[in-house]
Amino acid sequence: MYRTALDVRNSWIWSRILTNGLNICYKRAAFSNAAQCAQSQTREERTWTHVKRSIDRCDASVPKTLQKKTEEMEKRKEHELKIHENGKTSKSPKLCGTNYPVSISFIVVNEFCERFSYYGMKAVLTLYFINYLHWDPNLSTAVYHAFSSLCYFTPVLGALIADSWLGKFKTIIYLSVVYVIGHIVKSVGAIPSVGDSTIHIVLSMVGLILIAFGTGGIKPCVAAFGGDQFDEEHTNERRKFFSIFYMSINGGSVLSTLITPILRGDVQCFGGDCYALAFGVPAILMVIALVVFISGSGMYKKSPPEGNILLDVCKCMGLAIKNRWKSSKYDPKKKHWLDWAEDKYPRRLIHEIKMVLRVLVLYIPLPMFWALFDQQGSRWTLQATRMNMAFGSTFVLKPDQMQMLNALLILVFVPIFDMVVYPLIGLCRINLTPLKKMAVGMIFAALAFGSATLVEVNVTKTVVEPAPQGQCLLQVYNLAVSDVKLNISGSNLFSQPIKSYEDPPAYQHIQLGGHNKTINMAVTQNEILYQCVQTFTQQKAYTLVLHSNGSGIVCQLATDNIHKSEKMEAYLRFINTRSEAVNITVGAVDFYVPADYGISPHNSVERKEYTNDKCTSGSQNFLITLGLLDFGASYTVILKGDPGEIILQKMEDVKANNVHIAWQIPQYVLITAGEVMFSITGLEFSYSQAPANMKSVLQAGWLLTVAFGNVIVLIVAEGAGLDQWMEFLLFAGLLVAVCIIFSIMAYFYTYVDPDELDKLFPDKTVNDDDEDNLKKNQKYHMDQTDNSMYLNPIEKRTKM
Repeated sequence: MYRTALDVRNSWIWSRILTNGLNICYKRAAFSNAAQCAQSQTREERTWTHVKRSIDRCDASVPKTLQKKTEEMEKRKEHELKIHENGKTSKSPKLCGTNYPVSISFIVVNEFCERFSYYGMKAVLTLYFINYLHWDPNLSTAVYHAFSSLCYFTPVLGALIADSWLGKFKTIIYLSVVYVIGHIVKSVGAIPSVGDSTIHIVLSMVGLILIAFGTGGIKPCVAAFGGDQFDEEHTNERRKFFSIFYMSINGGSVLSTLITPILRGDVQCFGGDCYALAFGVPAILMVIALVVFISGSGMYKKSPPEGNILLDVCKCMGLAIKNRWKSSKYDPKKKHWLDWAEDKYPRRLIHEIKMVLRVLVLYIPLPMFWALFDQQGSRWTLQATRMNMAFGSTFVLKPDQMQMLNALLILVFVPIFDMVVYPLIGLCRINLTPLKKMAVGMIFAALAFGSATLVEVNVTKTVVEPAPQGQCLLQVYNLAVSDVKLNISGSNLFSQPIKSYEDPPAYQHIQLGGHNKTINMAVTQNEILYQCVQTFTQQKAYTLVLHSNGSGIVCQLATDNIHKSEKMEAYLRFINTRSEAVNITVGAVDFYVPADYGISPHNSVERKEYTNDKCTSGSQNFLITLGLLDFGASYTVILKGDPGEIILQKMEDVKANNVHIAWQIPQYVLITAGEVMFSITGLEFSYSQAPANMKSVLQAGWLLTVAFGNVIVLIVAEGAGLDQWMEFLLFAGLLVAVCIIFSIMAYFYTYVDPDELDKLFPDKTVNDDDEDNLKKNQKYHMDQTDNSMYLNPIEKRTKM
């Protein structure tokens, strides 16, 4: 859920860094009186005047990046001075005498509504593809993960727009408008009367693309914008704000995954599940989110675009590659390929990029974890549609509601791990380093898919697998008054006598040897032989109905529906052995069954206990009791009896879902435990190992691991062609293999302290009386460090 674990302790830190990468050195000035303000302004203006004068006097030996940075900070200074009016800093109004700005209330409500809209829409998305657009499960899974992947590619674009062009406030506004339009287009596409299936698909895809750009674009901006509203001295209030902010995220996700499936399944519109309403309510919530955010416009602190470190990193790496490619064998050798950019970029920046690259290399195996984690909304939801969702006789869970368990467990597991699990491990004197935690998190995720595999194996026992090419499926109903024997030429099937009105144990495979085949069958009753000739088509399922008339045995072939309902319904049909036609109403579904062994079509009916259903035969009315028509089953009810009565006999062609949904709980527990150990720890590790102004680069890399993880699922779903249990087992095995590779990489990783960079590259005061002093300082910086990418003074070797 929303990478819920990503936001437990680092939501603001990461978002703030991503949208302010170049501005770690920026200080917010807050002065108590005009004298302090004037004195500080004079001192800082004099310092920057010295820097500017020195740079103007320096020749090409001073890097252009330093000059550009100085000009940016000078502009920042001008912006700071505009904040001060009459010697006082303008501040936002506070909530009820506290240090909490009123503006954060608008941001928290906005985040709650936005998360509700996103997860409410996404909760029903897979079933929408299957039941409304009529896509197969593999295509539905592929498109679901393509959308999820796009949602995690676009945050990088949103951060660049906010930092380099519009600023956070305008970026949130404009992309929220795109977000709303996407929801509206998606909702319109779910209205059956709007165009044909092609129009529905086009509108759905356009809507999803707009939603992906909207939600991804504002993802790195909202939390950072909320943190901007606090004064620098109110750190405790800011920390508590992000706890509230995180609760709003989880509150929105939990409620949406609970409510929107109800809107989909329990509200009927346009003759079926109301997907238009299930998508429309999240659209309304997003409109509310936008209106609420705009309402607080006059109270927000708004920072101008400030540039993004990602661009500098990409340019530096590009220049290094370019210079390395153009170099000749006569050029001096470099210890690291990034050193080829040192003619233009500062040594410290190059050193910081080296540190970041060491962490990014560890990111390479990480997408496999997300490939497993994000299948909760696709493969695990489809698995739930083939399970028994009833809790008692009154409460029935919907398959797309099961996803809320992850968000609920996150709220429980985070404090348990922090206050119980990790301290107990520490008492056992086990050195559980961050990388070890991440490896254990991968193992938990692999175990979750092992559990899903066991559940899937048992679920498939109730599924009738379609016949392969060149074969068909056949079962036999003997509606004659005595036992019969069936002999199919060229096979030994049905070797035992078929009892009268016996429920067939299973379908049998008939070899056709081609697309279709006409088969002669011999039926024996009371030592009398009857011939039956029928034509079968490959990959279909049939029921052969045998009954007697005045002249002997008659055979009748009916096509069966062996597929389980993705809507958690039961399939039902009737065979009428009586001499009068019958009309039956089961729930809201009407059946017409012709007389003399007439067979009604299969219709889906709601899963429930049916008693006293209306049945009309001729001029007589009857009330019939069908009993429980259970999840995923397919029933044939045979109507028999004299003209004054109706006797029912129920056959179960496809077994009901007999594996309870509670068996999915272990896999959710394991995947959530893995998320806590992998995701939260991974963010903390990345944050601790990155230089201050490079944390945005690592956040971008982290988000891309989520995106590429969804790409992996997309490829496997469309290309592997495996049975579902085998696919689950494949993912579990791949993650174990990746975990081993990650552990080996982590074994050789050396933990560093980025704060030591300040010692290796100390800042020196500029003396305007000596125009060469800046050059000397720059040379001093470069002489204080070598080209090694390790911080040798503080390195410590660990086993992971």
